[in-house]
Amino acid sequence: MSKKEQEDKKEFINPIDKDKVAENPAFLPYAHTVGGALIKPIDKGRVKGLAVSSMYEQTEMQMDQIRKQVELLVQQAETIRKRVEISEKIYLAEMNIKPLIGHTYHLYLKKNGTNVLSMIGPNEWGKSCPYTFEATVKLLSDHTWEVASDE
Repeated sequence: MSKKEQEDKKEFINPIDKDKVAENPAFLPYAHTVGGALIKPIDKGRVKGLAVSSMYEQTEMQMDQIRKQVELLVQQAETIRKRVEISEKIYLAEMNIKPLIGHTYHLYLKKNGTNVLSMIGPNEWGKSCPYTFEATVKLLSDHTWEVASDE
């Protein structure tokens, strides 16, 4: 054997310490090279806290939508209640006319406490109206009255 062959057959000695080298570096929970990506453990408490915060924000938005819908329903119920109330007053009032659907009339309160339905508006009486104005109303097709003005 030549000297060159002996040198080639010499055992290769790795200068890196085996205790400082991982066999499967891809499975390490941290970066194994200087240029490796920074790996941080997940803060489960923070993640849960953010999720709970987002959940509360979303449910509060939905509750606001429901509150607005309920307020709208209350307004609609109040409008219907006023229509029923004014319809009762009108049907108990004196009527010297036959009201027609879709026409506008005016409700007045007499001094004796009874109501009267008139075709004459509050501004059409001339110098003074003998009654107290209550509302301008319109007869609807379901025979309830819509309050056009109550001023």
